[in-house]
Amino acid sequence: MATRSKVLLLYNETNPELYIYKSDLEKSNLNFKPYFEIENVTPMDEYDQMGQRIASQGYEVISLNVNDNLDVLLNALQEYKPDVVFNFVEIFHGQPKLEMNVAGLFDLYGVPYTGAPPIALATCQNKLLAKKILIANGIQTPAFEIFPLTKNLKVKHNLHYPLIVKPLFEDASVGIENASVVHDLASLGKRIKHVHNEFKQPALVEEFIEGRELNVSVLGDKELMVLPISEIDFSTMPDHLENIVSYQAKWDSLHEAYHKTIPICPAKLPKKLLAKIEKIALKAFSVLHLRDYARVDMRLRADGEVFVLEANPNPDLSEGAGFMRSAEAAGYPYEKALDKLIQLALARGKK
Repeated sequence: MATRSKVLLLYNETNPELYIYKSDLEKSNLNFKPYFEIENVTPMDEYDQMGQRIASQGYEVISLNVNDNLDVLLNALQEYKPDVVFNFVEIFHGQPKLEMNVAGLFDLYGVPYTGAPPIALATCQNKLLAKKILIANGIQTPAFEIFPLTKNLKVKHNLHYPLIVKPLFEDASVGIENASVVHDLASLGKRIKHVHNEFKQPALVEEFIEGRELNVSVLGDKELMVLPISEIDFSTMPDHLENIVSYQAKWDSLHEAYHKTIPICPAKLPKKLLAKIEKIALKAFSVLHLRDYARVDMRLRADGEVFVLEANPNPDLSEGAGFMRSAEAAGYPYEKALDKLIQLALARGKK
């Protein structure tokens, strides 16, 4: 009987007891009609369910919360001796920038793991560096300026309104809210100060690209596949909300924006334009040293110009999330998509 491969599913939730299930009262008090079902699950529930789905593919699975404890992580590697780590550690000691260090530990221990290597995680964590690499390789991104932390903020720029203000070193739409889109100098200064005060880091200010938002997912290591493109439909977004995928639109199922950013997959695109977008996604994946799975977010302007907003290594793998939606459209049911990512890591281990 063949030995089953051992999969160590690692994540880092430091205060799991703080997650509160949504009450029926909260659901009934919404002042809008939800488009999506409001699921009552915590991240821990999702990791447990994912572990069960991976086990259904014939793997021996252990799910483990690192809980900001390096000894827990290292002991698991030494004692369990996994064949592959399914890496969901995105933050350590409250610092997203330490995500790359955790991946580096797997490399030092010689343990294959899913997703991006440290260099890609570090590069994409720094939006300025990522944009410079994209621009140097002929990939168009929105015009931008950086406003560093300073006591005496002077807001001068040569950009065209509207603008969008983002923290420089965050991901997963952290710090991106409806107020992030600004239309005048006063609002711009206020939002830059908000980023400085709230996140203690420079602010990235970009020209806001009006147009269609596309999520372009790429799967693979040496041999890459662009999955069917998903578009975010803003057609039902109310006037008081900007046409953006804010933090609330992405993560807060009780917020109106969550139910007004509706995915369409596959997106309807002319063949020539589709080929152009796929080529850009593959090039971005390559020059940013991404691996296994990533999502390249783009804006398509009405004149056909394509702008890469950012590249996301190790995007959300929840069932129904952007990457998995595209994977399913490509013929990878949820369990098979998870299995594919494990197989990619195992293949690296064999080499």
